[in-house]
Amino acid sequence: MSQAARPAPRSLAEALRARDDVSLAALLRSRPDLITPVPTDLTQLATRAGTRASVLRALERLDRFALQTAEALAVAPDPASYDTLLSLMAGDAGDETVAAALPHALAGLREQALVWGDDERLRLVRTARELLAPSPQHPSPTGLGPTVQEATSGMSPGRIQELVAAVGLPSTHDSVSAVAALSGLFGDRKAMAELLSGAPEAAREVLSRLVWGPPYGQVTPDPAAHLRWLLDRGLLLPTAPGTVVLPREVALHLREGRAHRAPEPLPPAVEPATAHGPQVVDATAAGQAYTTLATVEELLKDWDEGGPAVLRAGGLSVRDLKRTAVALDVSEPVAAFWVELAYAAGLIASDGEADERYAATPAYDEWLERPAAERWARLAEAWLAATRTAGLVGGRDMKDRTLAALGPGLDRSAAPEVRHRVLTLLAGLPAGAAPDAESVLARLRWERPLRTPLRDGEEDLRSRLARWTLSEAELLGITGRGALSAHGRALLGLPAGTGSRAGSGARGAAAPAGSPAFAASSSAATGSAEPVGPGDKLPVHHHHRPAAAPAALSPAEQAVATAAAARLLAPLLPEPLDHVLLQADLTAVAPGPLQRPLADLLGVLADVESKGGATVYRFTPASVRRALDAGRTAADLHAFLTEHSRTPVPQPLAYLIDDVARRHGHLRVGAASAYVRCDDDTLLNEILADRRGAALGLRRLAPTVLAAQSDPATLLEGLRAMGYAPAAESAEGDVLIARAHAHRTPPRTAPEPVPDGPPAPDATLLGAAIRAIRAGDLAATAPRKPAGDAPLAGGELPRTSSAETLATMQAAVLTGESLWIGYVNAEGAASQRVIAPVKVEGGFVTAYDHTADEVRTYPLHRITGVAELAED
Repeated sequence: MSQAARPAPRSLAEALRARDDVSLAALLRSRPDLITPVPTDLTQLATRAGTRASVLRALERLDRFALQTAEALAVAPDPASYDTLLSLMAGDAGDETVAAALPHALAGLREQALVWGDDERLRLVRTARELLAPSPQHPSPTGLGPTVQEATSGMSPGRIQELVAAVGLPSTHDSVSAVAALSGLFGDRKAMAELLSGAPEAAREVLSRLVWGPPYGQVTPDPAAHLRWLLDRGLLLPTAPGTVVLPREVALHLREGRAHRAPEPLPPAVEPATAHGPQVVDATAAGQAYTTLATVEELLKDWDEGGPAVLRAGGLSVRDLKRTAVALDVSEPVAAFWVELAYAAGLIASDGEADERYAATPAYDEWLERPAAERWARLAEAWLAATRTAGLVGGRDMKDRTLAALGPGLDRSAAPEVRHRVLTLLAGLPAGAAPDAESVLARLRWERPLRTPLRDGEEDLRSRLARWTLSEAELLGITGRGALSAHGRALLGLPAGTGSRAGSGARGAAAPAGSPAFAASSSAATGSAEPVGPGDKLPVHHHHRPAAAPAALSPAEQAVATAAAARLLAPLLPEPLDHVLLQADLTAVAPGPLQRPLADLLGVLADVESKGGATVYRFTPASVRRALDAGRTAADLHAFLTEHSRTPVPQPLAYLIDDVARRHGHLRVGAASAYVRCDDDTLLNEILADRRGAALGLRRLAPTVLAAQSDPATLLEGLRAMGYAPAAESAEGDVLIARAHAHRTPPRTAPEPVPDGPPAPDATLLGAAIRAIRAGDLAATAPRKPAGDAPLAGGELPRTSSAETLATMQAAVLTGESLWIGYVNAEGAASQRVIAPVKVEGGFVTAYDHTADEVRTYPLHRITGVAELAED
């Protein structure tokens, strides 16, 4: 049967059955929940597509204009023609922009199986109509009320005839025709204009207050004259005692046919706020990327010997987060972001011990060995895919409990999609352009509008995620001065380039190719323009077509994109230095990042005094003693400084090292509870006489030995606080070298993102699913010949004797015909199948199973019966 001659579908299942495989694949791709598990046939697919949960999910993923189109269909007659829908969307005047965008929106609703039928009989899926249609409990976003027929359903026939007479219509013999006549009058623009021309001014004012919704109002038992005028003519209809409603037909007349006050067929443009040269943006982003690496390393170094304790409910305590913020010299929200970033990248985790603490994972050591650009790319990739949201830290959960960093309750499945979309919108701007944040939020609200209004002052989750994305991308170095960097663009898998042309590729396009939405001037697009100065305003462009949604990268594609981002970033990062500049005030200046061995030893020998473009280290007696405790000698330290300083070693620093080394180890502390021994009994007398040592519980055991009630570690700290330089010794009397013990967790995997619904199926799964659905549909709908005189009921398994089954199978092998069989497997599950028998032998039939799309062998004793397929 030709497409032109095909009858209109009578159900959604029939509409799906008429689709080709490409159209079915588009449906399953846009609504992946329909394929989990794979439906047995198209009827089951249609049933699943109409369930409340699936329809709600589909509606939540519509853009604003597509949702407005669905809302208009919900208040239109069922079924409605395309012309009726167009009139509701474009109004009597006919908005050309709406008319141009409507076919695309309707095609999207059809693709997602929310609308079916041809242009003369458009039907909204019943569940969607129930969700979007007006009702007293759930007002329609259109602001429209019930129809005249719905509002008069409980009205007495006499009252209905009074309304018909009041508007000048002839009386009828029944209420149905009377209501139809009244509806027809209210839908007639010319007749309604004449009727309302005689309305009192106060009555017109009442209608103007109700016309855009809500359509309900309150009246007293004895209404005023102008309200009585409206009630007598059915322009207001009672719904409950003291409550009236404006009928939908009257509201549409007053609205000039429009279902919505302000249709939004086009997405709002993402407006550029300021512009910078692309090289400035890349350099700024690269500098921040280096800061990212330094901050994460500093965090993990601080937790190297075991980090904060894990709360009983999981996560960091408020006090530990404050301590971490002070150590990193950042605010607490920023500290929470760095902690969560390291966790998402698998660099920190809980150690799982009885006294559970956070610590670095073995993956951290592997990460440290990688080149700087690769280390940054791993962090950026982890952030892009993470569902954990650091911006929620400090907030409250549904049970009014505080959300802690690294604790439960921080996953938001929409976070990766919002991050990717925000960055893609930035990629659509001219190179070096920073967006106006509010225009980004407006665009996101258009792409995913809220169906439930928020309270005053409340911001939706996607808007908050977008704000956090803009700030976190700047912290990470994906953006520089608010504009997307070249390595940030590569991280998204976008082609290298400038301006909107780079963002209009097949993947992740911010707007269709050639769209004026993000089109820059010709000089900016080609890169031959003059450099744009900071703070310069860019021209604002307007949309003419909706933007294309970005496609998600597969894991393999993301790995390629991450590697490309690392390659672009590598030349922009500073090369590690092998020298410092020693100064006479006992400081050393590192004019850039240091090579790891130099940085590690200098971090032991000196304290970091200030950070920034150049790091300043200060040498103190305590820091020098720390290096000596780690096993270094004074000669080692002098040689180290001479080798790595571009300036001569200052005399005060050399004196400091020699002075601390001369006194280091003169006192020896060991385990008795603890003891102090020294060959200089005068020094021991001095210690005993010092009141600051009273808490240590010291007493003399011998001329050169003091015993203490404190443990060795406390004794060491106490003596050092008193200004001495003791050294710890072993039971054999050897000096103990105090090396930092790097505490590591057992191997841990990074936290898995919480998916936002089922994953999008790939091409292989789609192909297999469509074949299985088609085959199952063939088995369920294939016409069958009746068995004997008894016709087969739909869904009933055929019943034939063993002899009849065997004979029919053997005949089908000779003729090559397909058969319909009932089959019960070993678990007792019954199914219907269409098979083409190939061989019958030894109690088994080998056949091509159209349902499974493969050759299978079935025991004959498990076949309940067989029937031939009817001829078309």
